[in-house]
This record gives sequence, structure tokens and C-alpha cells, in this order.
Amino acid sequence: MANYFVGDIQGCFTELQLLLDSVAFNPAKDVLWAVGDLVARGPDSLATLRYFKSLDNAGRVVLGNHDLNLLAVHAGLRRVKNSDKLTKLLAAKDVNSLIDWLRQQPLIQQLPEHRIVMTHAGIPPQWDIATAQQEADLVANALQRPDYVQEILQKMYTNEPEGWNDQLSGFAQLRYCINALTRMRYLYSDGRLDFSCKLPPSQSTRADLKPWYSFPSSSQGTTKVFGHWAALMGQSTNHEFMPLDTGCCWGEFMTMWHLEANQFITQNAIK
Repeated sequence: MANYFVGDIQGCFTELQLLLDSVAFNPAKDVLWAVGDLVARGPDSLATLRYFKSLDNAGRVVLGNHDLNLLAVHAGLRRVKNSDKLTKLLAAKDVNSLIDWLRQQPLIQQLPEHRIVMTHAGIPPQWDIATAQQEADLVANALQRPDYVQEILQKMYTNEPEGWNDQLSGFAQLRYCINALTRMRYLYSDGRLDFSCKLPPSQSTRADLKPWYSFPSSSQGTTKVFGHWAALMGQSTNHEFMPLDTGCCWGEFMTMWHLEANQFITQNAIK
């Protein structure tokens, strides 16, 4: 058995298939872990969703911000952007089945025997793993409810609250979790989330901001696998942080990490 973790796919299904072929991925014995943003920007979000749905337990997914956006678009709450290339997916006969499958996926996945946790954007430094799991479960439960459109999607698009405290409740509590686990890059010195800066740390001139993973972590001792921040290009100075988004949908390459071999396999974008 092998565990493979892949960065943001974003509809780049051909590149994913080439990666899996290169390692002879076998869903009968191997597991494919995806850091979220399965859809948007690449040419084949439909095939990507169909593939992961077909994997059943051989595929482990977390939701990213683009996946949540797809749920909102499908519900008629957001406008379809041409750049997201979702037309074929939204017109597919099985789109409702795919959407139902997608909203059953969590915001966090764990591989406890290897002390690995996977989210789309990371883990807030204030949270230990138990807290992250607890908060993510609340969001997952809301998304899986029959009235999920009214109960969470309609209220999802706000940057508040920026900071975490134990007194948050209701939708403010859910919204902080969604923002932290799917949109986080930089934090202010007091731990509040910033949503304006997307530059790599080497290019940022904002003295008031630091990357989330540079703060003292309450989840120390656990490897955090994440995507979302393509500008990092997979670079990390700490082995506990594993960024896997390397900008395939922007013409760069897709990265997959073979856990057992501690090997990185890459596939250039098909242009």
C-alpha cells in the first residue's frame, strides 16, 4: 500500500492522470489524498470530480475555497466566472450527484499513524489538532444538512470574524473555520487573518504580516499537508509544513508526494 498526496488539481485532470500513471497508482491498494481545489481554472473539472467520486475510500479529499465556490455557483448564489471553466461541469447530467458527493467531503483529513493532517490552506497556529478537527466537523455537518444552502452557503462570503476566540458561536464560528482552513495565507501579529496579500514571503514588504506557518504552533509534532498558496511553489523551511500547490493551472507543474518513499513526483502543465 502507498499513500500519495497531491497538490491543487483545479481541473488539470490530464496532468493528474500522468502523475498517477507514472507511479502505477492502484486504487485497490493505494490511497490518493487531495489537498482541495479539485475544480476551476483547469480544462476538466468534470472528469476530476467524477474520478475522485469513483475512488470511494481510495480517495481522501478536503474542500478548498474553489470547491466551496462551486457549491455556491451551483446553488445560484454566485456568478460563474469564465476563468473557472465550469460550464461543462454545470451542464453535466450527473452534476447534482457530483455536488452532493462534494458537499459530503470534510475540511480536514488525518493519517494518525504517520502524524499527518491535511487541510486546504493550513491549520491556524492557535489550534491544536483536536480543536481543528472539532471545528471542521461543525462545518462538515452544516454542509451535509438538507438546508445547507440557507444554513451556510448564503452566509459564507464574509471576512468576519478575522480572529479566533473560544467565545465564537453560531455562524461566526463556522465562518472563521472556513476562512482559516480554506483561505489562510498571512496573519497579523495578533493572529488575525489577512486576505489581501498573496505574494510569497520573499516578496512581501508587509512588516505587519507573517505566514501562518511561521507562528509558534499548537499542533507541533504533526506534519501539516496543505495547498492553496501556489506562490510558495512547494518550498518550506520546516519539515512539519508540506505545501503541495505548485501552480499547475497557472502553467507550472503538479506535485505529488509519495509518503512511504518520501519522494516528490512532478508533472509539468500541458500547454
